[in-house]
Amino acid sequence: AATKLASAEKLMYFCTDQLGLEQDFEQKQMPDGKLPVDGFLLCVDVSRGMNRNFDDQLKFVSNLYNQLAKTKKPVVVVLTKCDEGVERYIRDAHAFALGKKNLQVVETSARSNVNVDLAFGTLVQLVDKSRGKAKIIPYFEALKQQSQQIAAAKDKYEWLVSRIVKSHNEAWPNVSRKMQPAPEYQDYVYLEGTQKAKKLFLQHVQRLKQEHIERRRKMYLALLPQALDALVPDLDEIDHLSRAKAEKLLEAKPDFLKWFVVLEETPWDATSHVDNVDNERIPFDLLETPAAEQLYEAHLEKLRNERKRAEMRRAFRENLETSPFVTPGKPWEEARSFIMNEDFYLWLEESVYMDIYGKHQKQLIDKAKEDFQELLLEYSELFYELELDAKPSKEKMGVIQEVLGEEQRFKALQKLQAERDALILKHIHFVYHPTKETCPSCAACVDARVEQLLGSRFVRPAERHQKNPLPDSNVDRINLVILGKDGLARELANEIRALCTSDDKYVIEGKMYELSLRPIEGNVRLPVNAFQTPTFQPHGCLCLYNSKESLSYVVESIEKSRESTIGRRDNHLAHLPLTLVLVNKRGDAGGETLQSLVQQGQQIASKLQCVFLDPASAGIGYGRNINEKQIGQVLKGLLDSKRNLNLVGSTSGLKDAATATAATDADLRIVMCLMCGDPVSADDVLLPILQAPACWPSPGGGAGAV
Repeated sequence: AATKLASAEKLMYFCTDQLGLEQDFEQKQMPDGKLPVDGFLLCVDVSRGMNRNFDDQLKFVSNLYNQLAKTKKPVVVVLTKCDEGVERYIRDAHAFALGKKNLQVVETSARSNVNVDLAFGTLVQLVDKSRGKAKIIPYFEALKQQSQQIAAAKDKYEWLVSRIVKSHNEAWPNVSRKMQPAPEYQDYVYLEGTQKAKKLFLQHVQRLKQEHIERRRKMYLALLPQALDALVPDLDEIDHLSRAKAEKLLEAKPDFLKWFVVLEETPWDATSHVDNVDNERIPFDLLETPAAEQLYEAHLEKLRNERKRAEMRRAFRENLETSPFVTPGKPWEEARSFIMNEDFYLWLEESVYMDIYGKHQKQLIDKAKEDFQELLLEYSELFYELELDAKPSKEKMGVIQEVLGEEQRFKALQKLQAERDALILKHIHFVYHPTKETCPSCAACVDARVEQLLGSRFVRPAERHQKNPLPDSNVDRINLVILGKDGLARELANEIRALCTSDDKYVIEGKMYELSLRPIEGNVRLPVNAFQTPTFQPHGCLCLYNSKESLSYVVESIEKSRESTIGRRDNHLAHLPLTLVLVNKRGDAGGETLQSLVQQGQQIASKLQCVFLDPASAGIGYGRNINEKQIGQVLKGLLDSKRNLNLVGSTSGLKDAATATAATDADLRIVMCLMCGDPVSADDVLLPILQAPACWPSPGGGAGAV
């Protein structure tokens, strides 16, 4: 049951603003007559008061207790201000209580709210004997318990605040209403009060704001080096400018507003720009902060270092070009000590110098090889009297090396003897077998380049002669035969159609092609199973097998198809591109191992001179292991073969068309002599002629005549 505490009348009144005037007021320790009081709390101040003697206070308390004792009412001695208590005063107060019939003593602190309730509870228990005896806890133990209780309540309350308050823009009235039903909020307010709860909320909000500002600051600082690289990448522009002039220069840049924003109010972290998350431009006043100044200085230092490194690279190249110790083929380890100095190591890694040295060596070697090739041409008489197979004997090679040995161009390749000998042999081979493949100039061979120019000039539809157009209606169409047994061809045809658009179009390398499929599963000698029909001209054949029997069917069908075209003028099927694919249906290998089928397929592919594709690892339907990647690979290969056939057909058609008019159109005949590797390329000489609209390939002059 609850006990109501009340004070019927006051005995003394003091105004705290008038301390020191107590003597001007009447003081009565006890009123006269009957006193309607059930118990007394006898308070003793144990703090060190100014101009106050504790012994005098204790004497006063002792006199007061003597009067209280006459009332026969319970008395509890309450030591106040224990948070500032003097140890001697506390001991004396306990001794006083012990000497007065062992009075109950409660150590309290109203400011810390320690044992205040316990003091009243102890008195109530003495007044009402039916209540349980209160356990009196010493001040410091009670303070420890209360501190732990407050700390636990504070942790729970802070957890509640962090869970509810996610933005630094939240306001206390709105948040406090949300938290009122929560026990964490109620317990903390009970222990510490609403003001402390609000204070913790404000601290949390301030922390959120600082974290938000710091995230924005880090984002701006991370973006600042990019802005400086974009706006002031030239060291000469800013190297000797003060900070103020550098900022003026930045503002004058055309792209300044792309990277920065100038705010009307500063600093930026105290303005609404902090919450403008859509605007990621850097506040211009951020440049005044120490962190931004460090980044600006780092930008300057980076530009200076880049310039210095560029100077070191340039100086190193110049050192390589002027050093007599750097010869073609000399390893880096041998040349390093002659060309490196301490300054080089300060600015660049050795790997950078090795890369520059490697590129310089390549230039030296290429130039030395070119000069040596020129030397071989100058000594052409050395290579006249060789055997028919153009293989010089050991003695002949010795003679060649002895004759050339005194030449500086021969000595230049001293460290590349193997390559030098290879050049000699290649030159000999070219002298006796002069072809594009054996030409020492390789890519710069005039014959090869002339063929490229003629091919590119006469197969492009846009540049063909208007009198003899050769349209190709099948340029965007692929006709594919699918050969297989026991339903393999039909199933794959269905799979491919499933990958096509609604109008049978298939995308290869980003371009749409019309795809026409002809699945064949029977005797190819029958017209219904023929590869070629009046309306179907195949561009390739996809051969499928999943057993030894189906592989035999493929081989027999291909051989029959080729036999049927022997002696015909349009022997197209004899050169039809083939692709052999093993279709591995899971759980149905026909008693044969997959590896055995692969080996057999590879042997047949070699015999038929066609492409063999291994079974894929994942299927696309019908339990078959033929995936879209394989299908695309096959179609792309057929498309390339088809293009080559188109080029050959177009060129031959042009030659036939030109034959009839060659006698009348050849009004001008020009003979050109171009040397492989000449600085003047074949393009410079031939293109002005080839681009003339009346230029045609010569019907009997070979690839190099027009």
